[in-house]
Amino acid sequence: MRTLIDVLAGVAILANAVLYGTDVFGAIILRPAIAAVDDRTLTQLLGHIHRTADRRFPGIDAAGLIAAIATVALAAASEHWVSTAASAVATLALISFTGVYNQVSRPVNTALTAAALADRVPDDARELQARWDSVINARVALQTIALAALSVSLAAA
Repeated sequence: MRTLIDVLAGVAILANAVLYGTDVFGAIILRPAIAAVDDRTLTQLLGHIHRTADRRFPGIDAAGLIAAIATVALAAASEHWVSTAASAVATLALISFTGVYNQVSRPVNTALTAAALADRVPDDARELQARWDSVINARVALQTIALAALSVSLAAA
């Protein structure tokens, strides 16, 4: 049973590391770079990035969350309490991450994607980006918590 817990925790780590890395890039590279371009470039670049990401990331996000939940269940069933607690913390962080994404990031992504596909620049392009920027540090923090907790779950004997 321990091996299966380790595999599931590993899958959760790998899936969430993709999201974590992308959000870290967004926070420390993309955000300041976008601040230096005009609104048309912002809309076109981010609209097409979000269009691609929003089609590909939900499956990765779901796989990571499902693997974390399964890790909680198996660890609890086999009385591996450190792994149970750590993967439960990870699961809560991932659920929170998904909530932040759905409530704040996704609507911005949708608006910028629609504008890019229509080849128009929304009057509120900078406000949309500011809204997205307002939660990127929280998203990174939640993914950091999840990855650290999943690592503890994996390392627990």
